[in-house]
Amino acid sequence: MIRFKNREQIQNLIEQTDDIQETKRLISKFKKLQEIRKPFFLTKEDFEEILEWKLGGQYWRSEKIRKKNTGELIELITKTAFEITHEDKDFETELRINTLTLLKGVGIPVASSILALCVPEKYAVIDYRNWEQLFGERKTSYTIKNYLDYLKEIKKLSEKFGFTCQEIDSAIWQSYKS
Repeated sequence: MIRFKNREQIQNLIEQTDDIQETKRLISKFKKLQEIRKPFFLTKEDFEEILEWKLGGQYWRSEKIRKKNTGELIELITKTAFEITHEDKDFETELRINTLTLLKGVGIPVASSILALCVPEKYAVIDYRNWEQLFGERKTSYTIKNYLDYLKEIKKLSEKFGFTCQEIDSAIWQSYKS
C-alpha cells in the first residue's frame, strides 16, 4: 500500500516518470484547446494521441477495432462526455466514463486516460499497478464502482498534498516502477 511521506517525495516521483514531458505537453495542449473549442471535443488526431500515450507499445493491438471510430463520432461522443455536468460528481464521472466507452477500443482505463489528460485536476488513469499500490491486490479489469473507489483515494491524496489527481496518479505509477 502506498504511503507518501511529503510533497517533495511526490514531486520527485512525478519528475522521474518516463513520459513526464509528453504528459505535460498533452495536458497543456488540451487546456489550450478547451479555451478555443467551445464546447470542447477531441478530434480523431487528439484521440489517437491519447491512445498512443496510454497504450504505448500496445497501441497497435486495438487499431483494427478503433478504425470504426470516425472523426465525426469521436467529436460527438467526446463533446457529449465533456458537456455532462451533475451536482453528484460520482454520477457525473460515471456518465462521462460510460459515454466515452461508446467509442470502439475504449474501456474504463482508456476513458479515464482521456479524462485525466483533459481534466487533470479531477481525474486519474486507472491502471493495475496503481490499483495494486492503493488497494494491495492485483486487478486487471474494472467496473465504474472500482473507478469511483480508486478516484476517491486519489482525491484524498491530491487534497492532502496539493497536487492534481493526474499528478498523484503519476507519482503512484512511478513508485511502483521504483
